[in-house]
Formats: sequence, C-alpha cells, structure tokens
Amino acid sequence: MGSSSYLLPVLITAVMFLQASSIPTIIGLYGETIEVPCNGGAVQSDDLIFTKWKYTKKDGTAGDLLVKQAHKDEATIQATDSFKNRVSISANFSLLIAHGTLADQTVFTCMLVWESNVGEYPVEVVVHKRPSPLLIKDKAKQLENGKLTTLGECIASEANPAATLTWTKNGDTLKNDDTAIKIISQVTKDPGTGLSTTSSLLQYTAVKEDVGSKFTCRATHETGDQESAAEIFTIHYPTEIVTLQVLNKEPIKEGDDVTLRCHADGNPPPTSFTFFLKEGKVPMKDNDTIVLPSVTRDSSGQYRCSPLEDEKKQGLQDIVVNYLDLSLSPSGMVLKNVGDTLVVDVQKNTSGDAQVSWTKNNGKLDKLPDFGELTYAHAGLYVLEVSVAGIKRSESFKLDVQGKPKINYLTEQLSADGKTKVLSCQAEGSPEPSVQWSINGTNERSTPHSNGMVTHTITVEPRKNLTVMCTVSNSLGDDSRAIVVASVIVESVPEGERSNGNDQAKLIVGIVVGLILAAAIVGLIYWLYMKNSRQGSWKTREKEMGTSEEEKKLEENNHKADV
Repeated sequence: MGSSSYLLPVLITAVMFLQASSIPTIIGLYGETIEVPCNGGAVQSDDLIFTKWKYTKKDGTAGDLLVKQAHKDEATIQATDSFKNRVSISANFSLLIAHGTLADQTVFTCMLVWESNVGEYPVEVVVHKRPSPLLIKDKAKQLENGKLTTLGECIASEANPAATLTWTKNGDTLKNDDTAIKIISQVTKDPGTGLSTTSSLLQYTAVKEDVGSKFTCRATHETGDQESAAEIFTIHYPTEIVTLQVLNKEPIKEGDDVTLRCHADGNPPPTSFTFFLKEGKVPMKDNDTIVLPSVTRDSSGQYRCSPLEDEKKQGLQDIVVNYLDLSLSPSGMVLKNVGDTLVVDVQKNTSGDAQVSWTKNNGKLDKLPDFGELTYAHAGLYVLEVSVAGIKRSESFKLDVQGKPKINYLTEQLSADGKTKVLSCQAEGSPEPSVQWSINGTNERSTPHSNGMVTHTITVEPRKNLTVMCTVSNSLGDDSRAIVVASVIVESVPEGERSNGNDQAKLIVGIVVGLILAAAIVGLIYWLYMKNSRQGSWKTREKEMGTSEEEKKLEENNHKADV
C-alpha cells in the first residue's frame, strides 16, 4: 500500500506533463449544453475505480466539479460556484455543462483511476455565439448626387467571437477609400456577458448611375454568415437631358390636334416647363404637355422645351405637317362624240411623294387611256385617287361617247333541226340604238349595250325566199341593211310514184340528168337576162311575197320534181 501511495502522485504528475503540450479543443454553443468528452470518448471501464472531473480557475488553480464511483449510478457534485447546478456526467463519462456561457471557456480535466493506473485527459472549451439578426439603423432618406452621405449603420450584436461586417452594392464588396466611400467599424464587448457587438457606418457618394442599386450589409462569423435585406435608396440628381415628345401617331396631317410633352431626367423631375412655339414662349406651370390645335402646313418646323427654371437645357423636335391639294379637269359629266379628242389635266400639290391610281367602272387601270380619238369603248366612270402620308383625295369624271348608229353585220344561221333560221343584226351607236326588223319573228333577244355595241337576234321560219331588212336608230340617226333568206321547205316525190323496175329507173335517171342540164343552161341565160332588166324587191311583214325571179326558180324546181 505504501508503494502504491508513492506511485500515484508520480503517475498523475507524468500524465499532466504529457497532456499539457497538446490539449484538444472543443467548441460549445452559447446557451446550449456543452458536452466535454473524456479521453475522446475512449474510456476503458475494466478495473475502473472512479472518474473525476475538474477545471482550471481564472487564477490557475484547479477546482473540483464532480466525482463518480464506478459501482455507483449517481455522481457526487463537488462544485460550489456557478457550475454547481449545471454539471453532470453521461454514460460515456463525458462532462455535461448546461446553459453554456462565456465563463465556461477554460480547461476541463477528466481523471480516470484504475486499480493499477491513473489517467488525466484535459480538454479546452471555447464557447461561440451566433450574432443576433443584422440591423441597419439611421438609414438615409435619400442620397445626393456627388455628395458624401451617411447611408446607414449596420450592427451585429451579442456574438462571440465578434462578427466581421462588410458592405456590398449589387453584390460587389465596397472598400473604404476615404474619399467617395468611408467605412467606420468598431467592436464593443458587454462587460456582463462578455459578448461582442460589431458596428459599421457607411458613408457613400452617390452618382446618377446608382439609381436602383441594392445595398446590403454582410456579417461573417464562425457559426455562419448573415446578410441584411437589400436597401434601395432614392438618389437626387439635377436634370441633364431634356426631351420633347410628339404624342400623336405619325404621320401628322393638316387639321390634326398635336400634343407635345416635355420630359427632363432630373430627380425629383421638374413639373413645370417652357414651350417654344411658332408664336413664342409659353410657360406651363405644373404641366408637362401642350396642345397645338388644328395644325396646318405652316405649322411645320422645329419646336423646343425646357424646365421652367433652367432654359439652358432644352429638348428639340421637328414636326412635319402633311398636306395634299388635288384638282381634276374635266370633272362631273363629260359628253363627247365618236372621234373627238379629250384632254385630261391633273393638278396636285403634296408634302411628299404621292401615290396615284386610276379606276374605270371600279376596275383598276395601269394608266389613263389615250383619249386622242374617242371610241365607244372609252365611255365610263373614271376615278382618280391620290394619297400621301395617310391623306387620301379623289376626283372623278363620267365620259359619255355618242355617235350615229351603224350596222356592223347582218347574218343568218340555220338551226340544228333545219326548220328555222336565226337572224343576227349587230350595230354600234350611242345612245343605245333601237332595232327594227322587216319581218315578224320569235325568240327575239338583245345583248346589253356595252362599249356602244348591241346585237339583236330573231328566229324565223321562211317558207319562201325572203329579203329581210334590219334597221337601227337613235336620236342622232339611223342605218339599214338587207339580207336574202332562203326557204327552209324542200318538196319530196311521193313514195307511190316511184318505179319498181330497174329499166324504168335507169330511163328516168337518164331523162332527169338531161333535163337538169338543160334547165341549168336555160336558168343561167334567164338569170343573165333578168339581171340586166330588172331589180329585186322585198316584201313587208304583212305579205311575205317572193320576187318574180324567185317564183320562176320555184316553178322550175317544181317542174323538175314532176318530171
């Protein structure tokens, strides 16, 4: 026993000497339970007699905290100071310190006593505290352009260790240059708690480009970084640029009311302006617009405006008032005769290049026709349209070309069944000529009067050769033309009179051929005689009689048929 008592202090001294050179450190959080491990948590419990925890006081002496016998469940609290009600021991022999404070920052030693050995394991405890949420106080109401102004003071309070503060603008760190940017930082410690408060005062020289910039304060700390909400400051700066706007949609044309607005880029922006018009200066108090009523072409020119208190800074705007004057000669109703000449004169005065188009009877023309020698086809409604910069004008004249009627052709055509004939009479003239026939007919039809032309048709069934006349007339005169229309009736030999014998047939054929030749010769001689001695005549609608020549021809044909 005496030797053991001798070795114990020696072992304790040796352990303390070895551990002092490399004491491990743990970090505890302020206000929370701090767990201090014994020998890093690796404790051999075999033959363990007891475990004891102690700490190093401010004066360097050791203070007892608790001791736990291996055969007992509860530890004996030996502390008499602030640790008395805050320390306990866990199942793995770690020291538990409730409600950690900065006063707990010291060295704690775990002593393990076995039957044949003694070990001491010191651990240094450091207590950290996260700073309170960042606060920016004494914020500026606005920043002045080019003037060093206190933007605000950022505070990170009750931290351990003290937080580091930085200022950012749009995410970029601001650095102190003692000219345009001044940052004054300081750290104070609460003597009661030992916690530190960091403050940072930012003085900043704003420029116009800082409008809308976001300023933030950032705290860097061992427990994690923080950033304040972004602050956007109103920046006051003088007017540099003045603009004059025309609020009307272009193009501007005569008769429009034109609204002008003056704008200056200063902040706060000017509210009163001076407008420089054709008539002179017009001041507008608390108004940035002015209206030019019913502008004319003489209103075109340069207009200016400026803030009411600073006429040196001006905005300029050129205004062009578009216009269109148009006259057409002739106009209205124009009456001409076929073959006459028409001169068309267009006079226009415009503010720019004009688009010109012509239509005739609503149909587009590539160009105006040549009216050097008028025809019926020239008649119609002519409309001139001219446009420039949204302005449209139109003028028109209606040309009527008149002329004495004239028949172009008179024709006949046999119908498909061979029983009737269709007579067609085409004539030109204006006003529209009326058509008269010398014979009654059916299916009488007439085409619309177009380009001076009209075609009239009738259907007849002539039983004898006829001379038919077509007569056309209007208020300027008339015209007639005749045509000989052959009969559509051909007599045939009765079936019962035909010979059944081959010999008779041959005889009859020979006789007929001879008679035909003879009749042809006689007819030719007779036709020549009649041509020199007589003229044909035509019948009226009532009688439908043929000429004597036509009657002889019909008698000859009948005689041939009888033979």
